[in-house]
Amino acid sequence: MRKKSRRDFLQAGLGAAGSWLLTEATPTASAFADKISNPAFGGGGFKLGLVTYNLAKDWDVPTIIKNCEMTGFEAVELRTTHKHGVEPALSKERRIEVRNQFAGTKVRLLSLGSVCEFHSPDQSTVRKNIDECKRFIELAHDIGAIGVKVRPNGIPKEVPEEKTIAQIGAALRECGEFAKGANVEIWVEVHGRDSSQPARMAKMMQAANHPQAAICWNSNPEDVTNGSVKQSFALLKPWIRNAHINELWKPEYPWRELFGLMKAAGYNRYCLAEIPETPDPIRLMRYYKAFWSELSR
Repeated sequence: MRKKSRRDFLQAGLGAAGSWLLTEATPTASAFADKISNPAFGGGGFKLGLVTYNLAKDWDVPTIIKNCEMTGFEAVELRTTHKHGVEPALSKERRIEVRNQFAGTKVRLLSLGSVCEFHSPDQSTVRKNIDECKRFIELAHDIGAIGVKVRPNGIPKEVPEEKTIAQIGAALRECGEFAKGANVEIWVEVHGRDSSQPARMAKMMQAANHPQAAICWNSNPEDVTNGSVKQSFALLKPWIRNAHINELWKPEYPWRELFGLMKAAGYNRYCLAEIPETPDPIRLMRYYKAFWSELSR
């Protein structure tokens, strides 16, 4: 089979222009569940992984693998700008090297944590971020990662909210179409002031309306209604393909309920710890793994 070239990827991205509908009413999971095939659910057995932001920001790739294997973390999302240097500027040879470094280890190179955003009122900024996302997609394909994390980072006040949500959806659809040719998924982190509201995230995904565009659950306070995340989880479940978790000691976030919902739904991927750096990371990671195992059992 002929190996896909950069031109193949670019041509795949040209099919992005299409029509979409953004409803005024808050979308519900039931409205889309029967239309979306979600590979993250079915079979269960979700596992613990790590986001390199910020605990591992100063580790190179061999250190990431060694520390994760030592502490039982089974996957990693490599966040841009960190010491490991896994960036779109990597040469072909270096990409092969990164892929081979993870091959045969107990740690899956799961995803790339970009900071590509599509909410800006400035269309040149949006275009720049879309193009950057496509470079991350190519990189993910080359190193064997299955996801590229992107995010909204707010809802600008100077334009109608519906316009911003539609714009984000259109950008995600273009990136999703490009990613389809690379067999990579776009994971939209539930992120940003105002934009992290689950109802708004659901509207963004409805506007995107693309099988490669999905959600990275981010364990935010906004998920919680009357002490429960059940409502937010049900709303976003059709699109959840990845999950970030953070401080498991926080009593205000219902971690046991979240993990129970994941288990009941057959979530089969990873919960990636996004936690601060510490002078004794191995000790923290061991404690974190033990706490996570108790809450998720």
